[in-house]
Amino acid sequence: MVMMKGHETMKKNRLTIENRILIEELLKSNYKLRDIARAVYAHPSTVSREIKARRVSNKDGNICSKTERFPFICYNCSKKTNCRYKKFYYNYKEAQKNYDNKLKYSRIGIDMSIDEVQYWNDYFEDKIKNKNQPILHIFNNIENEFPRSIQTFYKYVHKGYFPSINNEMLARSFSYKPREKKEITKTISKDNSIKLNRKYEDYLKYIETNPNVSIVEMDLVIGKFEDVNCILTLYFRETKLMLMFLIKKYKTEEVTKVFNLIKKSICEDNFKQLFEIILTDNGWEFSKPDDIEFNHVTGEKLCNVFYCEPYSSWQKGGLERNHQFIRYIIQKGITFNNLNQKKVIKMMNHINNVSRKSLNYHSPYQLFTETHGKDISNKLHLYHIKKDEVNLNYKIII
Repeated sequence: MVMMKGHETMKKNRLTIENRILIEELLKSNYKLRDIARAVYAHPSTVSREIKARRVSNKDGNICSKTERFPFICYNCSKKTNCRYKKFYYNYKEAQKNYDNKLKYSRIGIDMSIDEVQYWNDYFEDKIKNKNQPILHIFNNIENEFPRSIQTFYKYVHKGYFPSINNEMLARSFSYKPREKKEITKTISKDNSIKLNRKYEDYLKYIETNPNVSIVEMDLVIGKFEDVNCILTLYFRETKLMLMFLIKKYKTEEVTKVFNLIKKSICEDNFKQLFEIILTDNGWEFSKPDDIEFNHVTGEKLCNVFYCEPYSSWQKGGLERNHQFIRYIIQKGITFNNLNQKKVIKMMNHINNVSRKSLNYHSPYQLFTETHGKDISNKLHLYHIKKDEVNLNYKIII
């Protein structure tokens, strides 16, 4: 604060308890505002705000118009005895207590109004609880509208400021130790002849001499172990787009059928461009690479299938990470036998329209379509979904 005393300019910090004691005494003695301000070395407006903000009242009732201007209190009012209006007084103890509380609570809690909290609580409830949208996707969509960072949002949720959102709704808010799985699945043996020139080391040599090739990672997602159905996933590394197909589990012909369908839909020239390398694991479904690689009418080789090393899912880590979006919609332990391809396509498109930080907050669908054209996207049953309408809730496939 700055005040003028004669020709001197004086600086003053916040009012102290000594100042408030003096203000109370001078008010009782009917001093003028300017005289009180001079006595506590503060600007008159500072003293005026102090009195009005921290005065206290002893009863409810209508407010007298005289208390709307200095001295804002009733100490020296001639009509005080018989007045029926609400009476105001200034007490230095109450004023200091009010100041201390305000100073304390201004440094804790949530820096948002009640209306803001309610608005964002309803907004996040719709996006997270109802549509199961990832946090990064939501924040990219609202851009600078939410006045706080993602980290602050997580902190607010942890402290319970948004009543409709809890920690369990936030992906990666907690980490859980995976349970040991004792399921036995068919795999390709390590020394199987089909892996000749198709091992991971052969893949590394190939991309070293062909650094700009298109790489597609291939895998399966399983619901319950006893399910008949599973989901075949094909993940394009460049754009992070993922194709999804419902197939019968442990059936090599099912995988062959999917690739024959893709080749027929987009034509073999486009297939060669998109699927130059297919990197997969050692699942039994992928044990007939020739059916994928070749046109058995012309004998032309259309792509190259390579196999990851056993127990090395990190070698196709992009696809493994992308599977988390499927688990947003269908939790582990839920059967896939109730799915059909129409539902899988719907799920696939909601996932492919999620904005990704690694793609500069574009969606895989956007980049794939810009790179390969809308015609190919349409033939692969890909379509655009508005950011605000992306939904990763199980309800979309019911």
